[in-house]
Amino acid sequence: MKRKFLSLLMVATMAAGMLVGCGGSSDQAADTAKDTKTTEAAAEDTEAPAADAVTLNVAYMPNYGSLWSIENAIEQGYFEEEGITVNLTEFQDGPTIIAAMESGSIDVGYIGQGAHTLCIKGQATIFALSHISNGDALIGGEGITKVEDLKGKKVAYSSGTSSQDILVNSLESAGMTMDDIEAVDMDASAIVTAMLSGGVDAAATWSPNSLKILEEVPNATKLTDNLTFSDKTVSLASWICMPDYAKENKDVLVRFTRALFKAMDYAATEHQEETAALVAKQIASDQETVYEQHGDAEWLTGKQVSEGAADGTVEGYYELQKQNFIDAGAVEVDPPVSDYVLLDVMKEAGEY
Repeated sequence: MKRKFLSLLMVATMAAGMLVGCGGSSDQAADTAKDTKTTEAAAEDTEAPAADAVTLNVAYMPNYGSLWSIENAIEQGYFEEEGITVNLTEFQDGPTIIAAMESGSIDVGYIGQGAHTLCIKGQATIFALSHISNGDALIGGEGITKVEDLKGKKVAYSSGTSSQDILVNSLESAGMTMDDIEAVDMDASAIVTAMLSGGVDAAATWSPNSLKILEEVPNATKLTDNLTFSDKTVSLASWICMPDYAKENKDVLVRFTRALFKAMDYAATEHQEETAALVAKQIASDQETVYEQHGDAEWLTGKQVSEGAADGTVEGYYELQKQNFIDAGAVEVDPPVSDYVLLDVMKEAGEY
């Protein structure tokens, strides 16, 4: 397009010279050529320098919430626009992703609610809010229809994740603690099997595990989900990196986040079936199962997150989250949100 524009400009300039001089002199031709070169140089000078190409190792979890934005950022060419190549690696939970970052095998990754405790403790830095989740649930098996029925029962959960968060909140709502149940800490991928086999009486987990349990366990009952506690807490999903990586690679994080934000604008309220197809392909699942997960969150646009970072809304979300973790005893420190959440990256990334 640039070359076409410059060619037209040259033709127009030469035509003007011909009209004035009726064929013109060699001096006029020289002046015209000089003017054209000056115009070309000025046009080239106004072009922004190309960003350095970078390849990022990115951690995700096998569900719609983890992949909804990044898959669209790849598919729509937003990462390509930023000079970013993405290598995706699957993990089952946030703490494992953070451990992989600490080892150096992962550059950036996605986490759910529970792993935010590690960010508050300084082990990782949040650079982008993904969405407000409603994908966590506490589910009772046969004969368990309310939280109080869990007393003395075996309840599966994954420590350090949003699974533990929803379980603790649920127990507190019924005046109970972890001491009132037989808590069985297990890997997230094993929770569904434990419920299907009857090895546990209830489970705290997230989508799509929660959807599979409700569908396949006879008489299973959803006891609580994130919205149960929406009046006093918020369940967030975020993109993170190591603190040192954030200090050394702010430009890369802004570019990565800008691509995500454009994808979020694209898929927050539309293109959800298309998104489900992309996610299903990545995790080798069927599109219908993945599409069922599109109701698991309040999907925010990139503009909403960027504007929220500027007006204090996003900081308020993370402050509420932190205070709830403190009240629950999950963290014993109280740093300012700005110590571990890069609001400036979100604000800058929204300038597109």
